[in-house]
Amino acid sequence: MSEQIVYEPIGVIRTPFREAKGTPIQPAAARGIEGRVEVFPKYAPGLADLEGFSHVILIYHFHRCGPAKLSVRPFLDQREHGVFATRAPARPNPIGLSVVRLLGIAGNVLQVADVDIVDGTPLLDIKPFVPQFDAPPGARIGWLRGKVDGLPTARADGRFTP
Repeated sequence: MSEQIVYEPIGVIRTPFREAKGTPIQPAAARGIEGRVEVFPKYAPGLADLEGFSHVILIYHFHRCGPAKLSVRPFLDQREHGVFATRAPARPNPIGLSVVRLLGIAGNVLQVADVDIVDGTPLLDIKPFVPQFDAPPGARIGWLRGKVDGLPTARADGRFTP
Protein backbone atom coordinates (compact mmCIF):
# COMPACT_ATOMS: atom_id res chain seq x y z
CA MET A 1 0.00 0.00 0.00
CA SER A 2 1.59 3.27 -1.05
CA GLU A 3 -1.33 5.57 -0.38
CA GLN A 4 -0.25 8.70 1.46
CA ILE A 5 -2.20 9.55 4.61
CA VAL A 6 -2.34 13.19 5.68
CA TYR A 7 -3.69 14.54 8.96
CA GLU A 8 -4.31 18.13 10.00
CA PRO A 9 -3.94 19.16 13.63
CA ILE A 10 -7.21 19.98 15.41
CA GLY A 11 -5.45 22.02 18.08
CA VAL A 12 -2.30 22.49 20.11
CA ILE A 13 -1.25 21.17 23.53
CA ARG A 14 0.17 23.68 26.03
CA THR A 15 2.33 22.45 28.91
CA PRO A 16 5.17 23.66 31.15
CA PHE A 17 7.69 21.53 29.20
CA ARG A 18 9.61 23.61 26.64
CA GLU A 19 11.80 20.73 25.42
CA ALA A 20 11.68 16.95 25.43
CA LYS A 21 14.61 16.59 27.80
CA GLY A 22 13.31 16.57 31.38
CA THR A 23 9.70 15.84 30.40
CA PRO A 24 8.00 12.96 32.28
CA ILE A 25 7.92 9.90 30.05
CA GLN A 26 4.30 8.89 30.74
CA PRO A 27 1.24 10.51 32.39
CA ALA A 28 1.75 8.28 35.44
CA ALA A 29 5.08 10.08 35.98
CA ALA A 30 3.42 13.50 35.57
CA ARG A 31 0.88 13.36 38.41
CA GLY A 32 -0.46 16.82 39.16
CA ILE A 33 1.27 18.58 36.25
CA GLU A 34 -1.31 20.72 34.52
CA GLY A 35 -1.68 21.91 30.98
CA ARG A 36 -4.32 22.90 28.51
CA VAL A 37 -5.50 21.67 25.17
CA GLU A 38 -6.45 24.46 22.79
CA VAL A 39 -8.84 23.04 20.22
CA PHE A 40 -9.11 25.15 17.09
CA PRO A 41 -12.47 26.99 17.10
CA LYS A 42 -13.86 25.18 14.06
CA TYR A 43 -13.59 21.88 15.99
CA ALA A 44 -15.04 23.19 19.28
CA PRO A 45 -18.54 21.79 18.60
CA GLY A 46 -16.96 18.32 18.76
CA LEU A 47 -16.29 18.87 22.48
CA ALA A 48 -20.01 18.62 23.32
CA ASP A 49 -20.67 16.11 26.15
CA LEU A 50 -16.96 15.49 26.83
CA GLU A 51 -17.15 17.18 30.27
CA GLY A 52 -18.76 14.08 31.79
CA PHE A 53 -15.56 12.07 31.43
CA SER A 54 -12.80 12.11 34.06
CA HIS A 55 -10.02 11.26 31.60
CA VAL A 56 -9.38 11.74 27.89
CA ILE A 57 -6.96 10.19 25.45
CA LEU A 58 -4.92 12.78 23.57
CA ILE A 59 -3.51 11.62 20.24
CA TYR A 60 -0.76 13.87 18.94
CA HIS A 61 2.18 14.27 16.58
CA PHE A 62 5.70 13.97 18.05
CA HIS A 63 6.79 17.18 16.33
CA ARG A 64 10.25 17.34 17.91
CA CYS A 65 11.26 13.74 17.40
CA GLY A 66 14.39 12.61 15.60
CA PRO A 67 14.45 10.05 12.81
CA ALA A 68 12.49 6.82 13.03
CA LYS A 69 14.26 3.73 14.37
CA LEU A 70 13.04 0.15 14.38
CA SER A 71 15.15 -0.73 17.42
CA VAL A 72 15.38 1.64 20.40
CA ARG A 73 16.69 1.70 23.96
CA PRO A 74 13.64 2.92 25.93
CA PHE A 75 13.90 5.02 29.07
CA LEU A 76 13.02 2.19 31.46
CA ASP A 77 15.54 -0.36 30.19
CA GLN A 78 19.20 -0.62 29.27
CA ARG A 79 18.76 -2.90 26.29
CA GLU A 80 17.22 -2.33 22.90
CA HIS A 81 13.74 -3.45 21.93
CA GLY A 82 11.72 -3.25 18.74
CA VAL A 83 10.12 0.19 18.57
CA PHE A 84 6.64 -1.35 18.43
CA ALA A 85 7.28 -2.98 21.83
CA THR A 86 7.95 0.47 23.33
CA ARG A 87 6.32 3.87 23.75
CA ALA A 88 9.41 5.62 22.30
CA PRO A 89 8.67 8.56 19.98
CA ALA A 90 11.19 7.56 17.25
CA ARG A 91 8.56 5.72 15.23
CA PRO A 92 7.85 5.36 11.50
CA ASN A 93 4.70 7.41 12.15
CA PRO A 94 5.55 9.66 15.11
CA ILE A 95 2.14 9.49 16.78
CA GLY A 96 1.85 9.73 20.55
CA LEU A 97 -0.98 9.15 22.97
CA SER A 98 -1.50 10.11 26.58
CA VAL A 99 -4.36 9.48 28.97
CA VAL A 100 -4.78 12.68 30.98
CA ARG A 101 -7.23 13.85 33.64
CA LEU A 102 -9.86 16.25 32.37
CA LEU A 103 -10.24 19.08 34.90
CA GLY A 104 -12.65 21.22 32.94
CA ILE A 105 -13.66 22.72 29.62
CA ALA A 106 -14.09 26.43 28.88
CA GLY A 107 -15.15 27.09 25.32
CA ASN A 108 -12.56 25.43 23.11
CA VAL A 109 -9.96 24.90 25.87
CA LEU A 110 -9.58 21.76 27.96
CA GLN A 111 -7.82 22.05 31.30
CA VAL A 112 -5.94 18.80 31.91
CA ALA A 113 -3.62 17.26 34.48
CA ASP A 114 -1.02 14.48 34.50
CA VAL A 115 0.34 15.80 31.23
CA ASP A 116 3.61 14.41 29.83
CA ILE A 117 3.72 16.29 26.52
CA VAL A 118 6.06 18.97 25.17
CA ASP A 119 4.55 22.45 24.83
CA GLY A 120 3.28 23.30 21.36
CA THR A 121 2.62 19.70 20.36
CA PRO A 122 0.10 19.41 17.50
CA LEU A 123 -3.11 17.65 18.59
CA LEU A 124 -4.56 15.10 16.16
CA ASP A 125 -7.56 13.76 18.09
CA ILE A 126 -9.29 13.45 21.47
CA LYS A 127 -11.14 10.37 22.66
CA PRO A 128 -12.88 9.70 25.97
CA PHE A 129 -11.11 7.20 28.21
CA VAL A 130 -13.47 4.36 29.17
CA PRO A 131 -11.93 1.78 31.57
CA GLN A 132 -14.20 -0.98 30.27
CA PHE A 133 -12.89 -0.33 26.74
CA ASP A 134 -9.31 0.70 27.44
CA ALA A 135 -8.11 -1.41 30.40
CA PRO A 136 -8.65 -5.07 29.53
CA PRO A 137 -8.49 -7.50 32.45
CA GLY A 138 -5.45 -9.77 32.50
CA ALA A 139 -3.32 -7.50 30.31
CA ARG A 140 0.40 -8.41 30.25
CA ILE A 141 3.20 -5.85 30.01
CA GLY A 142 5.98 -7.89 28.39
CA TRP A 143 9.57 -6.71 28.98
CA LEU A 144 8.28 -3.86 31.19
CA ARG A 145 7.37 -6.31 33.94
CA GLY A 146 9.46 -5.36 36.97
CA LYS A 147 10.61 -2.10 35.36
CA VAL A 148 7.59 0.19 35.81
CA ASP A 149 8.54 0.84 39.46
CA GLY A 150 11.02 3.45 38.17
CA LEU A 151 8.33 5.34 36.28
CA PRO A 152 7.42 8.01 38.88
CA THR A 153 10.85 9.63 38.61
CA ALA A 154 11.64 8.80 34.98
CA ARG A 155 12.29 11.79 32.73
CA ALA A 156 13.24 12.06 29.07
CA ASP A 157 16.95 12.56 28.55
CA GLY A 158 16.78 13.86 25.00
CA ARG A 159 17.84 10.62 23.30
CA PHE A 160 14.97 10.78 20.78
CA THR A 161 15.35 14.42 19.73
CA PRO A 162 17.63 15.57 16.91
